[in-house]
Amino acid sequence: MVSGHQLFDRDSSCLLVIDVQQYFLDKLPEDQRQPLVARIAWLMRVARALDIPIIATAEDIANDGPLVADLVEELPAGSTVHDKMIFGLTGQPSILDDVEHTGRSEFVIVGLETDVCVAHSAIGLMGRGHRVAVIDDATASPPPHHAYGIARLSATGAVITSVKGIYYEWIRDLPTMYRVRPQLGDQMPPGLTL
Repeated sequence: MVSGHQLFDRDSSCLLVIDVQQYFLDKLPEDQRQPLVARIAWLMRVARALDIPIIATAEDIANDGPLVADLVEELPAGSTVHDKMIFGLTGQPSILDDVEHTGRSEFVIVGLETDVCVAHSAIGLMGRGHRVAVIDDATASPPPHHAYGIARLSATGAVITSVKGIYYEWIRDLPTMYRVRPQLGDQMPPGLTL
């Protein structure tokens, strides 16, 4: 098993975007919703610029609605948003197949809700021998449940980091940074300073 203290590598990583649906966003304090979506969208642009696979889910689409449009726009062409019917994505064979077909061993998780679907998915992936990073400022649950989820994930061995932190782990050097920055747009998401 690889040490949990090494940096996440873009060539080993896959970004998982979990259940960012209006149904779940509406449970958050109003001032948190748009900034959260903006940070996730920006990180998706980073992943695309670095050829990092992105897998997206939406829980029970028929009842809870689709992935929000701002994030659908950031998915690579031809992507499928998985209709997730189990809280932890490793419990649904169709999603697990897509995860395994990436050939990646490191999974970076953003989305909703931290203490349920994010936690169950992260714990399931770690149980399968993968390294997992949960992005604290790109995941959410209604207070105080986000904090409970982050504490649980940290205790189970997930790496807890930030959008800025994973960005620099993936970028790793100045030539890559100079190549990628123009692809990310001029607008920085709220709360993000590089």
